[in-house]
Amino acid sequence: MQALPHRYRVRGAGRITGDVELTAERLTMLRSASPAEFDGPGDRWSPETLLVGAVADCFILTFRAVAKASKLSWISLNCDVTGTLDRVDRVTQFTHFDMTAHLIVSAGVDADVARHALAKAERNCLISSSLKASIALGATVDIAEPAELNVPA
Repeated sequence: MQALPHRYRVRGAGRITGDVELTAERLTMLRSASPAEFDGPGDRWSPETLLVGAVADCFILTFRAVAKASKLSWISLNCDVTGTLDRVDRVTQFTHFDMTAHLIVSAGVDADVARHALAKAERNCLISSSLKASIALGATVDIAEPAELNVPA
């Protein structure tokens, strides 16, 4: 990891109507628009879906680092996040994020150790730590059977 602070630069370009183009060095251009809830087309990434996606993405990447550091053997992690946008004191803001994580670990892994790693990832996720909305993590851990891994018994 590079020394902190890190800086991430993104350029947004838009006109009176149409998509906003988001560009960053060495990255593919991303088009966004208002979501259907704000009278947008609803078929593009929006600032709202990008933020909710960043919570899910960061949680998974943080879990990867936690699992690697703790030598936790795992197979897959799915994370569903629902962000609640509401008005508080006449300000529209995200007020809560519900995150459901489903982790599959290798046979022989202690499920309590895996749950601890999920909780640690949630506590250390820099995106969710940067938000003022609350985050609630619900997690399940399944242990894969050797047959699911295509490993001879």
